[in-house]
Amino acid sequence: MLLAMVWFHSAPPCPPRRNAWSCPERVFVPPLPAGESRDGPAMAAAARVFAFRDARWAPDPVLVPSAAVRAPQPVPLVIDNGSFQTRAGWASADPAVPAQPLLRFRSLAARSRGARGGAGAETQVGNDLGSPEPLRWLLRSPFDRNVPVQMELQELLFDHVFQRLGVASQGCVDHPIVLTEAVCNPLYSRQMMSELLFECYQVPKVSYGVDSLYSFYHNRRQNWPCSGLVISSGYQCTHILPVLEGRLDAKNCKRINLGGCQAAVYLQRLLQLKYPGHFAAITLSRMEEIVHEHSYIAEDYIEELQKWRSPEYYENNMHKMQLPFSNKLLGSTLTSEEKQEKKQQQLRRLQELNARRREEKLQLDQERLDRLLYVQELLEDGQMDQFHKALVELNMDSAEELQSYINKLSLSVEQTKQKILQAEVNVEVDVVDSKPETPDLDTLGSEQSLEDVESINEFEPLFAEEQPEVEKPVAAVQPVFNLAEYHQLFLGTERIRAPEILFQPSLIGEDQAGIAETMQYVLERYSKEQQAVLVQNVFLTGGNTMYPGLKARVEKELLEMRPFQSSFQVHLAASPVLDAWYGARDWAVEYMTREEGWITRKDYEEKGGEYLKEHCASNVYVPIRLPKQAPRTSEVKKLSQDMDVEAATSHWTVNNPFGGTVLCCGCPRAAVMAPSCAAAAEGWDRTLLLASKPSSASCSRRAVYCSSTGQTKAESPGSCGVGALGCFHPAPWWQRAMGCSHC
Repeated sequence: MLLAMVWFHSAPPCPPRRNAWSCPERVFVPPLPAGESRDGPAMAAAARVFAFRDARWAPDPVLVPSAAVRAPQPVPLVIDNGSFQTRAGWASADPAVPAQPLLRFRSLAARSRGARGGAGAETQVGNDLGSPEPLRWLLRSPFDRNVPVQMELQELLFDHVFQRLGVASQGCVDHPIVLTEAVCNPLYSRQMMSELLFECYQVPKVSYGVDSLYSFYHNRRQNWPCSGLVISSGYQCTHILPVLEGRLDAKNCKRINLGGCQAAVYLQRLLQLKYPGHFAAITLSRMEEIVHEHSYIAEDYIEELQKWRSPEYYENNMHKMQLPFSNKLLGSTLTSEEKQEKKQQQLRRLQELNARRREEKLQLDQERLDRLLYVQELLEDGQMDQFHKALVELNMDSAEELQSYINKLSLSVEQTKQKILQAEVNVEVDVVDSKPETPDLDTLGSEQSLEDVESINEFEPLFAEEQPEVEKPVAAVQPVFNLAEYHQLFLGTERIRAPEILFQPSLIGEDQAGIAETMQYVLERYSKEQQAVLVQNVFLTGGNTMYPGLKARVEKELLEMRPFQSSFQVHLAASPVLDAWYGARDWAVEYMTREEGWITRKDYEEKGGEYLKEHCASNVYVPIRLPKQAPRTSEVKKLSQDMDVEAATSHWTVNNPFGGTVLCCGCPRAAVMAPSCAAAAEGWDRTLLLASKPSSASCSRRAVYCSSTGQTKAESPGSCGVGALGCFHPAPWWQRAMGCSHC
């Protein structure tokens, strides 16, 4: 039953009440009650037909920054480095500096393969691409999910930003940079980004922050620092971020690998299966437009599908997307005048094209002929050295061959000139003959006799081809079906099925938890008191949270998972798309003169590119911890000989339930030694009862414990070649390694 409802091609209506913080660019037609319309059924049906905009991106102009950007000191440059769109602008408290992003372009780059004439490859970035569909297979992004990994493409995006914003400093960018990054960004990605900014652009300092936390910072309430649960959904990923006392709890952050891109791809598959005749017209750009402007999230998905079993509900709330098409049918006829005019236009275009080609050929042949005549003049003047040198450059052997080429080129030039003259004469003749004079039939009939008229009638069949044909009225061909309706996409349940993958990733075969399950999992990792604090400020941000109905759906999910009579609040960002940039600008203006959060060039050179200075909207810095290298064999033997019982005892703790197990306090390794003759002779009672635990750590100090005497002896680590149950080397037992097959 559920599958039948899912595959039922219909759509629920838009929610009657839209949130006041929704984007003003999203235009929806509110649904009407059943049986009612604004101006009748025809007008109601026409109001639900939407045309694709297919808008082309306008290239970004080169801006001239104001003097306040550099005086009294260079102001920070804020770059929201998103996987879908890059936004850049200046951060300054001066009213002369705009307080909004000056550049907004898609984070894409395409490199053409070069022209045949030898021109090099051309790289276009962002809005310079015009339209992404013709270059879909050439588009490249520096992001893998939401993490920048292709630094060559990232450098192209930075070049575009600095050039279009008018950064005029020579050889460097002398403005501080505030850059957004992903939650729990890998250290390698931050290291490569810092290396690019400090080494390539010579920036004085840089600050990294999380885009969703900047948005949370921009929409902060009066009692800051505050706690909350941030739900950030973007183009590639969705994150659940707990914030306690104004700082990110990175250990409990969770990511869902679903976003707006996956919703658009899923919608494209659905419509291509539904309309296989328009497979090529259902492009990814058009699907993104439908997702952005015609999709919404149902508060109850199953209940919403049940509503579409009513045909009346379907007719009143269905949206139609009009694909472009041509009104001229294949069977349409043209009058003889239209056909003749069309032929004349084609003929004129061909004549112009041939004339242009003849002129180009004539000019090229004339230049070659002049060159050859110049070489011939050298021979006539007796300049033999220059003459032979010119022959070598022309790849000729003798003067006879030169004369032969001159004759051929002269003949070709004369023929081309004759063709050009003949073409001009033909054009003049066509113009003169285009309006033939017709005899006056009245005078002809009044002056001729009856015999002359009969003789003329005898010759009429001979001139039938020259007489103009009488046009007969041709009835317009009526199409059997409505051509415009054939090129329409009927959007039904597809409007809710595409964004529903955020809550049910299993719809597209993803083995992941949805937003509701992940949110519950994060909350369960805290105490009841902390859970109550977090749910009082559930904050929605990101471009993929602009679906109408998302806030109501999150409230419904929280109501189901929270205890009875508990309270919670859900807030939506004022501008989910731009609040990350606005928050980064607010932070840059506030911390411009402080040292907190800024990584200087000195910090980069001393502590490495992965170094991060934390602040209220940043990630948590976790330095790289490299594993210690295992000591050499000679050093191990010397260490085992010099190590006394007290040192061994201080490093090892005894766990001796069976008389032969020892634990190392430096690593989680436990081992049991096999008994040997030497051990038995000395009174050591050890039993092979337990296997060793695998561990990636290495320990250079080992000891064994005797259950009979209570003594501890140091033992030298060696190689474990037998297995996890012990080593049976011929060496003495105190120089043997413990039975660990992983060390």
